[in-house]
Amino acid sequence: MEKTRIAVLVSGGGTNLQALLDAEGRGELPSGSIRLVVSNVKGAYALTRAETAGVEALTLTKKACGGQAGFEEALQKALEARKIELIVLAGFLSILSGDFSARWDKRIINIHPSLIPSFCGKGYYGLKVHEEALRYGVKVTGATVHYVNEVPDGGQIILQKAVDILPEDTAETLQRRVMEQAEWVLLPRAAELVSARIQNEKAGNKA
Repeated sequence: MEKTRIAVLVSGGGTNLQALLDAEGRGELPSGSIRLVVSNVKGAYALTRAETAGVEALTLTKKACGGQAGFEEALQKALEARKIELIVLAGFLSILSGDFSARWDKRIINIHPSLIPSFCGKGYYGLKVHEEALRYGVKVTGATVHYVNEVPDGGQIILQKAVDILPEDTAETLQRRVMEQAEWVLLPRAAELVSARIQNEKAGNKA
């Protein structure tokens, strides 16, 4: 059976994308195949990572598409044209509408740099998540991979991994350690789990 066709949506440097590409290269994504990388930010370094790996890279901005609705319409067309079956949000800093996520029910996953339900929801991304964890004084943080629905960071949890907070941590050092110890481990693992589930569903439909 053909592997589950994956599109990765990005906005920045693409370290989580690189973790996915590296995992696929090591044979740790046997049920999935990364076929497309889409950035909503022109010139994002993640696009270079995709091209280096031989994966098609595409830029779609809200401005060029005439707003959110136009962006999502163009994205949907691009995904359909490439027969994409799973969307992975890897540092994608734009909230998809409830209408769009409903069309991709249990087919969009996202990585968030905290243990949901802590430090999540609208406005919680990047360094802010880690700054809030330090400000609050929690001793453990981590990362969560979840399905995407109409509520920011509100979909069903797939995987979580805890990371200890050290007394000397800054938001920057904590961000790096959460990426290395949790995000880059969890996201490929979750992508494989969901890819395998989609394959099983296809096999069941053909039976």
